[in-house]
Formats: sequence, structure tokens, C-alpha cells
Amino acid sequence: MRESFIRGKTLPEAYHAALSELNEHGEITDCPDWGQKQKELSMTFCAEEPLGEPMVSKLYIGGFHELQQYVMEVLDGILDFKIGDGNCWEYTYHDRLVNYGGFNQLAFIEDELRRNAYSRRAVAIIRDNAVDPFNADPACLQHIQFFLRSGKLHCKVLMRSNDAAEATFMNAFAFIMLQRSIAGKLGAQTGTYTHRANSFHCYEKDFALLESYAAAIKGKPIEDITYNYAEYYKDLMEECIPAIQKQVSALRENMTPRA
Repeated sequence: MRESFIRGKTLPEAYHAALSELNEHGEITDCPDWGQKQKELSMTFCAEEPLGEPMVSKLYIGGFHELQQYVMEVLDGILDFKIGDGNCWEYTYHDRLVNYGGFNQLAFIEDELRRNAYSRRAVAIIRDNAVDPFNADPACLQHIQFFLRSGKLHCKVLMRSNDAAEATFMNAFAFIMLQRSIAGKLGAQTGTYTHRANSFHCYEKDFALLESYAAAIKGKPIEDITYNYAEYYKDLMEECIPAIQKQVSALRENMTPRA
């Protein structure tokens, strides 16, 4: 299984290089659980300045509404109430981060880095072996670790599996927003972001999409396939918050009461 390592200055630079690497060097394998083939390799990409502009890639499924909602899911837990609701999720990343067996891992990370700025113990575990081995859709995120070094908070993420074309950018963007949030609480700057996917893949149904992304990366200037976050996209995302909150309220009201 091919191992690839990508380093870029910004998130889009690193993410785009990872997409190109998968498109060019990914191995075609069977994927029986999903009834199709996949293109796959193991990928580690690092964004040296994850808040650097341009910060937002145009090459992902969704827009500013979907990205804002996903950030709110990860940071604020807006859909935690759906855990265990019939055929819905058995987990959310937010719930695993703040309520792992009743333990708030994010609070621990902040306390630990205040206790010892050079700690190697600021770790959050997402996989729950009491649930995930028996779940048809187990958590892809496995582990997040934070390092505070020379006044900068570095974030290192491990995914067991990551859909490159449909999920990776939104995952990384939200985890960087979490990194930024914790850094702010610690009075630190945001350091590097490293994203490791043991299976970095694209499903057969999205092969043409991946090829179109790779063609855009190769053939277009960076400004044509990215947005500036602070100067443009941030406002669009934040304007969606009331609509997202309204949608979440409607979901709550329409939930079937549990027996």
C-alpha cells in the first residue's frame, strides 16, 4: 500500500496536492462493503499555516452553508441530540470529544497544556470499541493530539478512512477551526495542522470527480480554485447560522419520541 507525504503552506495547497497524488498514484482495489471499486493510498498531508489565505478550496462537495453546518456539528455539537435516534448515528465527533464515557476530553486537553506546555499527553480518542466494531458506519476519525511548542498549538489528526473527494476538506477545515479555538483559549498561535488518513480513497462513483479536481489543480491558477476565508467566505458562512439553527430546531421538534 503506497505511503504518501505532502507538505503545503496553506490548507488548500496541501489538500490539492493530496488529491493530485491520489489521482495519479492511487491503487485501484475492490471495496466490497460499498459494492464498487476504489482508488486508495495512505496519505499524510501537513499545512504549515492552516489559517493562511487562501484558506478555502472550491474543490469539495458542498458550499458555505454545508461547511458552516459541519463546523457547528464538530465544535458546538448541534446534532448530538440525534445520537441513537432510530437509524441515525451512534456517535458524533463532538460528543466523543466532550462526553467520552462522561469524560470531557477537550477540557482535559486545555487543562493539561496549561499544566505543562510541553506535554505529550494532550490526546483525544474518538474510537469507542464498545460501539464502533458493531456499527455499520463506525467513526472515521480515530485520534487527535495537540502539541504546544514555542507559543504555537500544533494539531495532528488520525483517520482510519477518509473519502478524499467528498469528506476530507470539510473534515480538515473543521478540525482546524477546533485547533484555532483551543489555541485562542490557551493564548497561543495556531501552528501546523497534520492530517493522516490510513486509507485515503475515492470511490468508483467519484472517479470522474477526482479527475476533474486534478485537472483543475493542474490547469488553473490557485486563485481560481480557492476562496479567501477572512475576507469573503467567513461572512457567507456566518450568514447561514440562523438558517442552520432553524433547521436544527425543526429536526428536534420532528424527532420521534424514544420508547
